[in-house]
This record gives sequence, C-alpha cells and structure tokens, in this order.
Amino acid sequence: MRGILIGTLFFAVMMSSAAIADEVPAEIEYLLTTMGQSDCTFIRNGREHDADDAEAHLRMKYRRGKRYAPTSEAFIENLASKSSMSRKPYLISCGGAEPAESGPWLMELLQEYRSSNRVPVSETVDDAAAAADPAG
Repeated sequence: MRGILIGTLFFAVMMSSAAIADEVPAEIEYLLTTMGQSDCTFIRNGREHDADDAEAHLRMKYRRGKRYAPTSEAFIENLASKSSMSRKPYLISCGGAEPAESGPWLMELLQEYRSSNRVPVSETVDDAAAAADPAG
C-alpha cells in the first residue's frame, strides 16, 4: 500500500511538472501575441518601434535564446526586458503615458494570464491520485 501511495505521489508530481513545462511556451506565446496586438510604443535602444516590430524582435530573441528562458519569468528577465547588446532596459508607452520599463508590464500580463488560465496544482495532484487509485 505504501508503495502505491509513493508511486501515486511521484506520478502526480511528474504530471504537475509536465503541465508546468507545457505552460511556459503557452505563457510566452500569450505575452508575445498580446504585445503585438497592443497599441503601445516600444522603445529599444532609444528608438521607437510599433507593437508588431516589438513582437517580431522578441520572437527572434526567444527563438535564438530559448536556453535563457526555461521559465516565463526568465524569458521576461533575460530576453524581453533589456537589450542584450547595450544592456539598456526596453521601455513601453501605452496610450500616451510616460515610457516605463517593459519588464514590470510583461510580469503584470503574465500574472493576469495565470490568474485566468491556471488549474491549481492541488487539483492536478488530486486528479492524478484518483486516476492511480484502482479502488477509485
């Protein structure tokens, strides 16, 4: 019985880890798409770019630098918030507002996405345990 419990917990943790790994590209895709559809101006190394250009640039950085983005937070921190050449922060201005650093804006988008899309880990663990319990 103890072996079944340990096996069930291991399975639940693995399923949860796999679900999280699948979420990272979905979260990054959401960030990139939302950025591209925004009415914001992105300022990179002192030059203004429209939302489409910003999305294309960050897609290129992600494609080339996925190893630096194992998590959505790492994507934001390592690829989407500053120039890899000049190290200057990327800025964003939406609706005529003063430019602000893009990192916090992207983190807010990420939190909004997670709030509306994430299944609580406890549900995933409960579902996996129920599936592994033959007495069910």
